[in-house]
Amino acid sequence: MPSGLALTQELQNTLTIILAGGQGERLKPLTERRAKPAVPFGGAYRIIDFTLTNCIHSGLRRIYLLTQYQAFSLEEHIRFAWNFLPRRLRQFISALAPHHLETGRWYAGTADAIYHNLDTIREENPDRVLILSGDHIYKMDYGKMLAEHLANRAALTIGAVRIPAAHSRRFGIFQCDDSNRVIGFQEKPEKGAELPGDPGYCLGSMGIYLFETAELVKRLSEDAALGKESSHDFGNDVIPRMIKEVKVQAHHFRAVDDDGGQPYWRDVGTIDAYYEANLDLCSIKPSFNLYDENWPIYTLWHNDPPAKTVFNEPDRKAEVVDSLICPGVVVSGAKVRHSILSNRVFVDEGAVVEGSIVMSGVRIGKNAQVRRAIIDKWTEIADGEVIGHDPARDRERFTVTDSGIVVVPRGADVIRD
Repeated sequence: MPSGLALTQELQNTLTIILAGGQGERLKPLTERRAKPAVPFGGAYRIIDFTLTNCIHSGLRRIYLLTQYQAFSLEEHIRFAWNFLPRRLRQFISALAPHHLETGRWYAGTADAIYHNLDTIREENPDRVLILSGDHIYKMDYGKMLAEHLANRAALTIGAVRIPAAHSRRFGIFQCDDSNRVIGFQEKPEKGAELPGDPGYCLGSMGIYLFETAELVKRLSEDAALGKESSHDFGNDVIPRMIKEVKVQAHHFRAVDDDGGQPYWRDVGTIDAYYEANLDLCSIKPSFNLYDENWPIYTLWHNDPPAKTVFNEPDRKAEVVDSLICPGVVVSGAKVRHSILSNRVFVDEGAVVEGSIVMSGVRIGKNAQVRRAIIDKWTEIADGEVIGHDPARDRERFTVTDSGIVVVPRGADVIRD
């Protein structure tokens, strides 16, 4: 393993590329007007903030985000929230839009996205390239993965997480030998090979790839030359070819606050998964700790006044229980239970909000009832409106999941019939 000083130098010689152009089809309507990494999470953050925070805490300072679908809000967030690194020291976080000058098309797959940015990689001339996904919630020190990669002298190291075998269809699945060298890889099989001695579980890819630069350039150039014979994806095409020819290692994910239990890593790619991961933060002991002073999550902090509750009279009492309340929120004689209120939310007298995610700038009118709902930004909920209590009526107006989560789209004016 490299020493601390040597590892710092190796981190400086590593270029990070974050794939942040995801359309997030299963998260619609939250992704109708924003990329998946730009979707708000936990009241004060966006999904991309967790990957970027990991990079900063890990000592990575040369970071490009590859944007694509509905990129405006994501690029604005990066510009205002993540512009603190000094470029004169070759430190930066920058967004790169697609620039397929010869075709004018979007990226065909994960490998294709990196291939069409090889000119940027060559200009930066890093020793290696770390490729990340910008749409997962977790804490990870990528320096530990880099140290393993160097010690193993691998051409590629892939982040791996233990997952239920029943979820195999959502992941690339590894098979490894006793030294964690990858000897088999299946992309989204019906049921992946179970871990030895751990029935019911597989080793799944986290979408984290640490390549030696020369190897990456070679493999992507070969893949591009295949044209329509390849889907130009790391999991489908590049990795299966590599494991037969060069050393590919698996790095087992361990959380930064590793206590020996299962580390927290979530793909919040569906409305139900997104809802559950958010509302878990309201628990007495949430699975993911936002209050870790040793690993603060960075984001854009708004200059809003403190949150407050108004009225303490018996018949107009404000009540907030088991909830996250962000700056600028006013709860005026209303009841809020097990919910997340983002900044500048106003909840008027007599309203009841239960088990809900309420995003920035939402106004909930007098005596309204909101239950098991996600209310997107800048939405007006009229006085007396009822959401989440009548599934048939909700489905006529909004997106409703099979489990009954109601999603009210951004900027809607919800007027009571």
